[in-house]
Amino acid sequence: MKQTDTALESTAEGSDAGRHRTAWVLGLACAAQFMVVLDVSVVNVALPSIRTALHFAPVDLPWVVNAYGLAFAGLLLLGGRLADVLGHRRAFVGGLALFSVASLAGGLAVSPGALVAARAVQGAGAALVAPATLTVLTGTFPEGPVRTRALAVWTAVGVAGGAAGNLIGGALTEYLSWRWILLVNVPIGAAGVLLAVRLLPGGRDGAARPSLDIPGAALATTAIAAVTYGLAQAESRGWSDPMTAGVTAGGLLALAGFLWVEARLARAPLVPLRLFRIRSVGVGNLILLLTGACLIPMWYFLSLYMQQVLRYGPLRTAAGFLPHTLVTMAVGARLAPGLMRHAGPRALIISSAVVSAAGFWWQSRISPGSGYVDGVLGPALVISVGTGLLLTPITTAVTNGVAPPDAGAASGLMNTTKQVGGALGLAALSTVAATDVPGVQALTAGYARAFLVIAVVLTAVAVVSLALPRHRDEGR
Repeated sequence: MKQTDTALESTAEGSDAGRHRTAWVLGLACAAQFMVVLDVSVVNVALPSIRTALHFAPVDLPWVVNAYGLAFAGLLLLGGRLADVLGHRRAFVGGLALFSVASLAGGLAVSPGALVAARAVQGAGAALVAPATLTVLTGTFPEGPVRTRALAVWTAVGVAGGAAGNLIGGALTEYLSWRWILLVNVPIGAAGVLLAVRLLPGGRDGAARPSLDIPGAALATTAIAAVTYGLAQAESRGWSDPMTAGVTAGGLLALAGFLWVEARLARAPLVPLRLFRIRSVGVGNLILLLTGACLIPMWYFLSLYMQQVLRYGPLRTAAGFLPHTLVTMAVGARLAPGLMRHAGPRALIISSAVVSAAGFWWQSRISPGSGYVDGVLGPALVISVGTGLLLTPITTAVTNGVAPPDAGAASGLMNTTKQVGGALGLAALSTVAATDVPGVQALTAGYARAFLVIAVVLTAVAVVSLALPRHRDEGR
């Protein structure tokens, strides 16, 4: 009898063998998510070494980062829908294989063009893997406390991947070579492919295979890539630059065209607009957009603060983020599921957003005389408790109530919302933090302004969360 994508669900709380199998599935999904999130930031510390080794021009060096980010953000919606069309195992295995082969090519690159191309293909593979990891979990674990615990672990591991990028990249670059920040993915990816073939069901659930919305995919990819590119260029070129304004306007026009196609023309929409009729999905994605605009830029500004104001080196800066990583993982994986059972996702999102806002307000009090303890560690503890409790209920909100045929589209939408929120937030906050006055005093004041704006936005998240439906994650 042919296995289906929901076959594991029946064993999620069944026999010892079933629990053992689902534990492996959870580990596999988390490891893949860790890899794709890690590679967003892992190259940052290695950029000076890459520039010297491959003779990058200064203007071209940011594309080592941007090529991955643009492909990742631009193809996430398509990747999510492909998980529904192809089946979760095919999408997961294909994306992970593509990511691993591109990592090998990047690690062996001998020219700037080859490395940038490899990073773009890596991003395409990541865009297929990231929504597939979430779809695998929602197809394996039924709604309720079991799924909540799985999503809590998945969310915590994703946070760890983002935070660990600088630490791992710095260590590999300093003790081995910059090439190993990419080559290390190859054996891990190969092991993941073998495990996925063995663990994940290979068929579909018997429903008719949905067609792929090619026009919608093209418009969505164009819109997200163009807007992201425009935002990335705005800081250096300014909004008055014709290329920045033109590309951004073109992206917004493509976005309008995408919405029209999805609503009027597509037989099987890339993002079914009916998803937004589910209040938790619509409001939850707005909350996720605002949260991504706060939390993703946090790493950027704190990294600059530690290196430019506290004068830390790359490895010491990376180590300075350990409290954020460890506390967020511990709180998110261990406390959030239990609190959700007692309070429900809405109450937990509201309260944790307020706690996070308080932490960023404290972070905004930094001065040139601040040290690590009062300038980073103290605020980090408050911020990490808040964000650790915030991310799991948001993830639960945007996936609850979604029918299995739309699971991939919903997870692709969630990942896209987070990435686009981060790009919007970084562009806006970079403008807020910018200063033409040299010196540590001006730099610190700029970072303080950015952190204060983050505190205000997270307060707005608490207010918007009042629109979420009341729901309690009932025990089973």
